[in-house]
Amino acid sequence: MDTELAGRLGSARILSRGVQQAPTLRQGFGLTLVLAIIGAAGRVVIPITVQQAIDHGFTKAGVRVGFVATLGAIASGAIITGTIAQRAAVLRLGRRSEGALYELRVRVISHIHLLSIADHSEERRGALVSRVTADVETLAEFFSWGGLAWLLDGALMLLVAAVMLSYDWLLAIIAFAVAMPLAWVLRAVQGHLGAAYDKARTCNAELLGSVTEVVTGAETLRAYHAGAVMAQRSKEVAKERGDAFVRAGTIGAFLFPSGEVFGALTVAAVVGVGVARGTAGGLTAGALVGFVFLTYRFLEPIAEFTEVLDQTQTAVAGLRRLLGILDLPVGPPPPANPRALPEGPLSIQISEVTFSYRTRGETDDDEPVLIGVDAIIPAGQQVALVGSTGSGKTTLGRLLARFADPGGGQIRLGGVPLTHVSNDELRQRLVVVAQEPFLFDDTIAANLGFARPGSSLADLQAAVSALDLDEWLATMPDGLQTGVGERGSHLSAGERQLVALIRASVADPDVLILDEATSSVDALTEVRMAHALERLAEGRTTIAIAHRLSTAMRADRILVLEHGRLIEDGPHDKLVPAGGRYAELFAAWVSSTSTET
Repeated sequence: MDTELAGRLGSARILSRGVQQAPTLRQGFGLTLVLAIIGAAGRVVIPITVQQAIDHGFTKAGVRVGFVATLGAIASGAIITGTIAQRAAVLRLGRRSEGALYELRVRVISHIHLLSIADHSEERRGALVSRVTADVETLAEFFSWGGLAWLLDGALMLLVAAVMLSYDWLLAIIAFAVAMPLAWVLRAVQGHLGAAYDKARTCNAELLGSVTEVVTGAETLRAYHAGAVMAQRSKEVAKERGDAFVRAGTIGAFLFPSGEVFGALTVAAVVGVGVARGTAGGLTAGALVGFVFLTYRFLEPIAEFTEVLDQTQTAVAGLRRLLGILDLPVGPPPPANPRALPEGPLSIQISEVTFSYRTRGETDDDEPVLIGVDAIIPAGQQVALVGSTGSGKTTLGRLLARFADPGGGQIRLGGVPLTHVSNDELRQRLVVVAQEPFLFDDTIAANLGFARPGSSLADLQAAVSALDLDEWLATMPDGLQTGVGERGSHLSAGERQLVALIRASVADPDVLILDEATSSVDALTEVRMAHALERLAEGRTTIAIAHRLSTAMRADRILVLEHGRLIEDGPHDKLVPAGGRYAELFAAWVSSTSTET
């Protein structure tokens, strides 16, 4: 997964798109800006007060104490008002920023769940987690300081510039002219800085993905004594990340000195020209002193912008990566005009289905995984998909569950084209039990209950009893309240699959797809699972993707796939005497099981 197109967009456009994705940020922004300007006005009062006090408070007759005191009182009131307004602007921006981050995080997470299986295959889960966590946190850090700086300091610069022009347009133009090259310097560095931080964020995601693999795969690495190899790979990724951040920091280090240099030059130019003009040029002593104060006020935000700019680029890089996810088309797309499925058990019709796994940027001449597959499965029939590795049986199961759409041909469920069925109804009527079912780090009850929200413990217990698994559940230390551990690590592989079968029973689907659900269980668990499957399959259309041919033997019908083509179709008792491919697979399986015993 990449964001090359988004990478070519300017920072302003990226920010604009980010605001569109989180509309809360722009709600009431006009009032927030007005409050920020009022806050900036409070900071401009001091230079004006100093100028008025020097020019009109000190006369040849002496100090006009009352006038100076009045100026002080007015200035104090203006400063207090400006402080309150600025505080209100900060609170408003903070609340809306958090609301916008919430919207963006929810939108990205929701979009990730709508992506096709191919997208999840191309992008490691650690990198996806990085985008939802680290990249969003980068934006949170920006809003906590950088966003405030752009709002408050930007308002201050605009207001101060207007006051400077009203004081003395010539000195104002000189100040702007001397400070102007700083904008080109910052812009020149900005491009390199943005690319550097984009690279740094990418490396950070790569490191997170690599570390996630090393940690979650610890058992496998220990079994093969391959920890040192994977650790070395993580070290290389960590070094690349470190180098990327050092480069970004080095580029950013040029920004602050640039602001200091141009600040000193601007003040020097203003003072020099002002002294040279003198009172003969209509510039009073108070006006010159006040103008110098205004110049410092004008330069303060520029100096701070040099510090904020690198944080802004980091935030833009993180936002660009988030938008890169949102730019990915969902797959498969939902139907424009969904059609309802008929009530009761559902039939399946597979017509001339062809499919190829094509990744982005590849040509259309990829080797097809399925070629012209045709089959009609009556409602309530139990079917086994059999074939050697790479035959296409798992792919056909994914197409039946609509994790992807065929490249050619059509699949109908209950007579309705699968592409016309709404996602919500499809997930309610069809359930997939994966080869390696995912369990959340919670109790057995929690891992069953989400399949049908609102289910009580009695409902869950009834589902266990319906599959005749009470005896197995009794072996669990706390019954339904037994913790399963992270990814079900406290359970055996077979026990995890039993939980997945009970979960499917809780969902109560009309079509059940079992993706090699008995591929890694012991003999006792297989007996329990076989009995549970018989009960679960009653009255349901069931498709089992089987490696253990004991599953195929119990099916009403067997579909044999080879090199993406359906080559045999029939029950076990007819396919074995036929002497075809299924007979070969069955003989090899019988031989292997005999050898094991």
